[in-house]
Amino acid sequence: MPGHLFNKPAYRHAMMLVLVLAAFAAAYCKVARHPSPAIFQMPETISLPAVKAPGISTHFVSTTHNNHKHAASLVELGDGRVRAFWFEGSREGARDVEVRTAVLDPVKDQWEKESSAVNREITQRGLLRYVRKLGNPVAARAPDGTLWLFYVTVSLGGWAGSSITAITSRDDGATWSTAKRLITSPFINISTLVKGTPYYYSDGSLGVPVYHEFLGKFGELLRLSKNGEVLDKQRLSSGKTTLQPVMLIKDAQQATALMRYAGAPPGRVVAVSTSDAGQHWSAPEKSRLANPNAALSGVVLPGGQMLIALNDIEAGRDALSLVISNDGGAHWKTVYPLEDMRGQKSDPENFMALAARSALITDKTIADGTPYADSARRVKCAAQNCDFEFSYPYMIQARNGEFHLVYTWNRSYIKHVRFTPAWLDQQQKKAADAELH
Repeated sequence: MPGHLFNKPAYRHAMMLVLVLAAFAAAYCKVARHPSPAIFQMPETISLPAVKAPGISTHFVSTTHNNHKHAASLVELGDGRVRAFWFEGSREGARDVEVRTAVLDPVKDQWEKESSAVNREITQRGLLRYVRKLGNPVAARAPDGTLWLFYVTVSLGGWAGSSITAITSRDDGATWSTAKRLITSPFINISTLVKGTPYYYSDGSLGVPVYHEFLGKFGELLRLSKNGEVLDKQRLSSGKTTLQPVMLIKDAQQATALMRYAGAPPGRVVAVSTSDAGQHWSAPEKSRLANPNAALSGVVLPGGQMLIALNDIEAGRDALSLVISNDGGAHWKTVYPLEDMRGQKSDPENFMALAARSALITDKTIADGTPYADSARRVKCAAQNCDFEFSYPYMIQARNGEFHLVYTWNRSYIKHVRFTPAWLDQQQKKAADAELH
């Protein structure tokens, strides 16, 4: 019978040879299509009226109660407004999870009503494939004004089976294109996830920090053409301990990538650096920054300082701080404690009281913090034990100099912190004075 051919060793060997040749062909194509070197494109200089007075404000971006919310990101629009994205549903990985979005009116210091950017069903129709779950939206704005939204989609298995899907908008996020799946691997095309802030190269190509989770955990960088085609992929680390790289670009040639650490204690942020615009990277090294296997985010200030938001503890996610380095990451100082609920693990009643007070402090427009506390209790309390969580920060500096930071508040809401350079200078001075005394 012809079917018996499939059992013969010669046939199996032939198939193995075909797969090996295919792998070499894919590698050859990658080398042949390797893009020309390009320097980093530095962020735009201040083109909107600069904000000079010290100031800080906080609000909740999301407003719906009793839903699971996580992994927010930000992008500045052409007119100075800021658009946020996050995923939301009954629980992480549920079929009803969708990417939500809202826009900040910076003049009113007010978030407009949130809406859905994309969901599982819309993604399925665009990709012509089954999508089980989605998450981790990250946006970038191209020089021509096009918004790119990248997010993780999974068809089978857990997050390790992810691939990256992209949609675009030419009207600042009011409408979106059909979903497109990025091809980041010649075989199966799984286990590429996105989290870090995208950046641009001088030739107009887009850099997207990504990471791998299948049979290993390591950071990578994608380089995409203006049309979203994957031009190149670089590995920043190896093994099973690093995730979610964040690019901190110092100038056209120099950058540091910081990565979440998922290995054995002590928990420290892992760093790599380049002095030739990413053509070569240093070996990964643990920094002085504590890390409890949690995401971080940061920006490089005009003077070259690195400002980071992270859980600056080795265990848990119940404290979140702004820290700064004046010497390229060799040393770090805490500038401001954004959240600190360490030691506040408690019974549901006490948790409710603390969470309600935290909600009222976060957003002065809230008259009653109880619904916010109750939403948090549903997610963060198991039996009689509750714990706080402030995680997955994402920070940008707008063209007028202001900083915008969003992060997950108890897996129930997305919190926004807005502050000026003058306020940051004040906090640095206070921290320095405190050290002297």
